[in-house]
Amino acid sequence: MDIFTSKKKLGFGLMRLPLLDANDAASIDIEQTKQMVDAFLKNGFTYFDTAWMYCGFKSENATKEALVDRHPRNSYTLATKLHAGFIKTKEDRDKIFEEQRKKTGVTYFDYYLLHDMGVDHYEIYEKLDCFHWLAEKKAQGLVKHIGFSFHDNADVLDKILTAHPEMEFVQLQLNYLDWDSVGIQSRKCYEVAARHGKPVIVMEPVKGGTLAKVPENAEAAFKAYHPDMSVPSWAIRFAASQPNVKMVLSGMSNMAQLMDNMSYMKDFQPMNEEELQIVKNAVDMINSSITIPCTGCSYCTDGCPQNIAIPKYFSLYNADKQETAEKGWKPQGEYYQRLTQTFGKASDCLECGQCEGVCPQHLPIIQYLKDVAEYFEK
Repeated sequence: MDIFTSKKKLGFGLMRLPLLDANDAASIDIEQTKQMVDAFLKNGFTYFDTAWMYCGFKSENATKEALVDRHPRNSYTLATKLHAGFIKTKEDRDKIFEEQRKKTGVTYFDYYLLHDMGVDHYEIYEKLDCFHWLAEKKAQGLVKHIGFSFHDNADVLDKILTAHPEMEFVQLQLNYLDWDSVGIQSRKCYEVAARHGKPVIVMEPVKGGTLAKVPENAEAAFKAYHPDMSVPSWAIRFAASQPNVKMVLSGMSNMAQLMDNMSYMKDFQPMNEEELQIVKNAVDMINSSITIPCTGCSYCTDGCPQNIAIPKYFSLYNADKQETAEKGWKPQGEYYQRLTQTFGKASDCLECGQCEGVCPQHLPIIQYLKDVAEYFEK
């Protein structure tokens, strides 16, 4: 049975809502949000995604005011999340859950996620028995479908899905720039989810706006093929074109972004081979300007006395440098911290030079590791 009943793959991410004050994440422009919600529903889209801490902890309140109080409950589906950073005891789980029902004004959630799963948060969720707790919420009818959002590597995802087959779906960071990233592993994580038979919800399809502002040569290639389609449309359509992707979330902060997204997602058509090749070429164009020109061959890691995940760290460093300054929170730092629980940190480098001696690109790896350590460990 398909747990995603919507025939349209675009979901409204309620994380980057329009603001009255650009410097205050909680100053949500409710009137504009209402207009956007109405337009979204009018065009046949139904999936809304919020979370406990979004918009300075006010996103769930805005959801009630703009959506729940104004539209029939059967006209939309609503997802929210529990984050490991805000629970210290088992009692905290229910305290937050009940507050979320109060804030949103719903009696049940269509989708409920354990938020920001990774090797560290997984330990917290297990310690506080959150998987069993969430399954009980489903049995009680308070949640219809259970899953988790994920920021870590494919091996960790495989471990969690193997241990918890009761999870019905996974929310992944997936976009064409991270698709073959050795640090973020979008493709590998997607393949793990598919292997376990778990449908995928996509977050960060435009990398928080990064893929809305691509190099001029990449934009020219997009425009040459589709003169009337926006640059972000290529990123969202790429994510939606993956067969096991059931929903693509977009954080829309104004009506123009909403209208643009709906224009090509209302009657969505998967990318053809020619379009996929244009995207692949665009990735090469974007990566040609990366900070560390590492190819990810991993020759440097064999024999490293500190077991430092050099290519993975370089990939995350490059990805973070490519993000737009306006985005705010960026996930690469979390990926880095989680990798350091398995591998040596960049700052653990002994400067023995083994890595530089075998690098086919003759990169100054020791200096780059210092840059990475300064960037992610400060």
